Amino acid sequence: MQHYPTNETVDAVVIGTGAGGAPLLARLARAGLKVVALEAGRHWNPARDFSTDERAQDKLFWNDERLSAGNDPLAFGANNSGVGVGGSTLHYTAYTPRAQPDDLRIRSEFGVGEDWPFGFDQIEPYYDEIEQFLGISGPSPYPWGPARQRAYALGPLPINGAGQLMERGCKKMGIRTSPAANAALSAGYYQEGVGHRPACANRGFCQAGCTTGAKASMDVTFIPLAIHHGAEIRPESFVTQLVRNSSGTIAEVVYVRNGQEERQRCRYVFLCAGTIETARLLLINGLANSSGQVGRNLMAHTALQIWGEFEEDVRPYKGIPGALISEDTHRPAGADFVGGYLLQSIGVMPVTYLSQMARGRGLWGQNLKRAASAYNHVAGINILGDCLPYEHNFLELSDEKDVRGLPKPRVYFSNGESEARMTAHADQIMRGIWAAAGARNVWAFPRNAHVIGTCRMGNNPEMAVVNAEGQSFDIPNLFISDNSTFPSALSVNPALTIMALSLRTADRFLDRKKRLEV
Repeated sequence: MQHYPTNETVDAVVIGTGAGGAPLLARLARAGLKVVALEAGRHWNPARDFSTDERAQDKLFWNDERLSAGNDPLAFGANNSGVGVGGSTLHYTAYTPRAQPDDLRIRSEFGVGEDWPFGFDQIEPYYDEIEQFLGISGPSPYPWGPARQRAYALGPLPINGAGQLMERGCKKMGIRTSPAANAALSAGYYQEGVGHRPACANRGFCQAGCTTGAKASMDVTFIPLAIHHGAEIRPESFVTQLVRNSSGTIAEVVYVRNGQEERQRCRYVFLCAGTIETARLLLINGLANSSGQVGRNLMAHTALQIWGEFEEDVRPYKGIPGALISEDTHRPAGADFVGGYLLQSIGVMPVTYLSQMARGRGLWGQNLKRAASAYNHVAGINILGDCLPYEHNFLELSDEKDVRGLPKPRVYFSNGESEARMTAHADQIMRGIWAAAGARNVWAFPRNAHVIGTCRMGNNPEMAVVNAEGQSFDIPNLFISDNSTFPSALSVNPALTIMALSLRTADRFLDRKKRLEV
């Protein structure tokens, strides 16, 4: 791997190596730029460091304390925040549906929320590219959304027990289903700059890190490609400061590695640390916030789960967790809420299930033991739905300090009326599916997932933090590329869209750099 001296002025520093940072890093390196990526966590060796052990996955979560407030305080740690080269893709379940065109036009269609500053045509080519590069497995044709320019790279993965039961219930209710798109290989695949990756073994412990490289986490896809093209990865480097020069642009990135403070000189900074850490770093440094919007417009997907027990031997830990999808509820007829949601089957590891079940059902003693012993016969469905940006949902710096002496982030979150109505709508449908499939002891686990927003992109510098290309309105050599820039939550899982935005940001930057506009 290439190594750059800290006193050399590199072209770009990329902060974070997850879905927002890794694709961009590879693109910049391929263009010949001198690029250094700073990652707070370790650079894991999947074959050595990951295992089929649910408790071992904790090391992949961002476990620094985050303070939660509001009527529906958000859970962090395992909930869509990761640490290590690859970020949260190390433990994501690889569910990669595309957004639909109307997801980008929430305000135009419903009169609330915020539209994206560009249309679906601006992101569709990047969906195509990423699906081919990662080797995404999925059906062709796909039943929902615009017709695709290219089929998925590989056919769908096998449908696990939960997916088969959901399919049975949906068929009886007249709800269309399809094998889901997943960033895990249904067959061996050769990847540019990386080499051969083996097919998924369907062991189901995707959230504990994939030992074989079949799951397309960034550490086995875009990161090796970036290194191949000359990028340097510096793991265990926690960024604390962005230092500006007399002209107001960022000239140095300060970080702590091995207990020592280091500085890297640079011409451009790409901040890709995720919804919470991106906003926190900007607030700590008092940067890019002339709009007052840093930390605002925080959203979290509605994500109600409905569980049931079945006569069948389900073995919910087996297979890709999100095997089946339905987008028939993307814009339900007669709905009294904004946007829509998708339905997906969910596999689950035992400790996760038992922890949720103990809290969700409030069982004790023998009743709890009986419910726990039914684990191999349980299956779940959940929704992934829109959430509006509200004034009362935001991130701020608290007075409490973390182990590094930095202010802990405090996150306020309360679901609004639209989210409550969506959840009620989905609760009725999912219970109907499980009743049709023959479930008993059905119960609900309310939750929110995928924290989004805090550094909104837009065309108005008074209402947004970055423009449509991810460039700060205040600091011209600062770009943001992660889910913090989403103007709306979208009614799909965010990973694929984060990657697509990352490549789009890189391409727009390189094009403008070529024309000497940045």
